[in-house]
Amino acid sequence: MTDSALREQICLLAKSMFDRGLTGGSTGNISARTADGGLLVSPTGTSFGRLDPGRLSRFDSAGILISGDKPTKEMPLHSAFYDTRSTAGAVVHLHSCHSVALSMLPDIDPDNFLPPLTPYGIMKLGRVKLLPYFMPGDPAMGEAVRGLAGKRSAVMLANHGPVVAGKDIEAACNAIEELEDTARLTLLTQGRHPRGLSDTQVQALVTKFNVEWSA
Repeated sequence: MTDSALREQICLLAKSMFDRGLTGGSTGNISARTADGGLLVSPTGTSFGRLDPGRLSRFDSAGILISGDKPTKEMPLHSAFYDTRSTAGAVVHLHSCHSVALSMLPDIDPDNFLPPLTPYGIMKLGRVKLLPYFMPGDPAMGEAVRGLAGKRSAVMLANHGPVVAGKDIEAACNAIEELEDTARLTLLTQGRHPRGLSDTQVQALVTKFNVEWSA
């Protein structure tokens, strides 16, 4: 994909998520790998609803900013995924309401943040890791992701928001929307003893769709 087409796709998908309330104000950030091994990244302080394709931060393959505005302060998060997951072609971070609400509740399993309610939550996300709270912009968030050694494509930052890596920008956006939908389903059914997927059903999905499911 050309730089121009990728810029347009990033802004189109970001606006779609903003318009549907998945992240508001100037929250969230998004990045994608370019054909030459560089990165296009949303600038700091920008709204997903009003990203300008021509002002996205452009990094070369050596990680040097060569054009565009100053990038998001959450670059350590993005870099950690790209550096530890060779399959990562895009990274998305949102402040989506239901997933953040779920991260605040007690008795959440930090190694498996989302209950197995639907097949698509398993297929698109694998096992989601709940990370502790960090101050926004703290480089320690990136170090926490690096500590997972590339074993997770999705993490949840407690009291903050989800971060998902995908093979490309569309896959990453689809996956993070699935994360938010599953969190919403979890809250809607909390205390009602929902019939989730059994261990056998989960394992069948993991096997058939080659899902990363290691602890």
